Amino acid sequence: MPENDEIYQTWRDVQRDIGILGESEAIRQLIETIEQVAPTDISVLITGESGTGKELVGRAIHRRSRRRDKPLITVNCGAIPEGILESELFGHEKGSFTGAVGPRKGYFELAAGGSIFLDEIGELPLPLQVKLLRVLEEREFIRVGGTAVQQIDVRIIAASNKDLEREVRKGDFRQDLYYRLNAIHIAVPSLHERREDIPILVRKFAAEFCKENLIEFKGFTGGAMHWLTESSWPGNIRELRNLVEKVIVMERGEEIDEAALAKYITPRETPGTSLPVPLNRPKDELEHEFLFRVLLEIKSEIAQLRELIVSAGLPRHRLGPWREHLPEEYKIGEVIHTDSVSDMEKEMIRQALQKTNGNKRKAASLLGMSERTLYRKINKYGLRDEDRGEDE
Repeated sequence: MPENDEIYQTWRDVQRDIGILGESEAIRQLIETIEQVAPTDISVLITGESGTGKELVGRAIHRRSRRRDKPLITVNCGAIPEGILESELFGHEKGSFTGAVGPRKGYFELAAGGSIFLDEIGELPLPLQVKLLRVLEEREFIRVGGTAVQQIDVRIIAASNKDLEREVRKGDFRQDLYYRLNAIHIAVPSLHERREDIPILVRKFAAEFCKENLIEFKGFTGGAMHWLTESSWPGNIRELRNLVEKVIVMERGEEIDEAALAKYITPRETPGTSLPVPLNRPKDELEHEFLFRVLLEIKSEIAQLRELIVSAGLPRHRLGPWREHLPEEYKIGEVIHTDSVSDMEKEMIRQALQKTNGNKRKAASLLGMSERTLYRKINKYGLRDEDRGEDE
């Protein structure tokens, strides 16, 4: 977190403006790259797994550019049938094909002076790749069925969840087009690369969904939030948002604990405490870690059973109206209340640090978490006195 309050406030202002939230180093670097690239007219290629928010990054680049007051046209190249894709992109003249009763502007002309975001660029057919290359190099194109050359001033931002270098080697994507698009390459981090941002995103999604649907929601327990943070999200942010909205609806706005969350996330999706343990270590260490992890799983199951028994005896209430002011647990950067699961986690970390003589790298490996996550949790639980050893 920035030391200078003015720099930190500027950082927050940028985040609010472009809609990308997070405190992780990966997100910090992403936003810094956007701020560097946006004021220019250089072409940008955005890559990342499905659901990571590539379109949001594209919108952020346009929003922070000098073209912000001009149109941003978004085109999903994989969603438009190949037979009409050229007409959709470049427009057509009257009579150029059956049904062309008059001239029509394409997406590039509609984006004049602004930006065009070409999503799933890897799905673009080879013949259209040639025409797109001409637009990039000459800033001109010809409508379908026309002869007049159209000059265009537009910034091209492309995105793909494919490995375009591999597509080039396969012959499915033109190398010259790849090099022109790849003038600036922005790789959007997946959710498992920025786990520390998950609580912020969960609170944001919950607050937005409840406000839109007039739902009074009691929030997530510390144990449930920990489970969300450590779970696998192959669908990334899109999957996380869908899960948050689903549990709020299905649990009728009640507080979500681990027992409730278990209905929607299977335990095998939670990394770090699962068996088996790695085998490339001494036998006595393996036995100790095996017993340690079994104990953790038993403790977790007991905690879930306790919460399930307690929650089963509580009456269900109807959803009340949405409150104008967000509950404290929704506020970004603040920590929601914890329960016995958090106490257990604190004890786990304390024991791991003692076992490794304060070596955080070894402790993180023992706990099945990244060093960055361990550092964050050490600060969170005030365990600085336990990590006096030196890292290797």
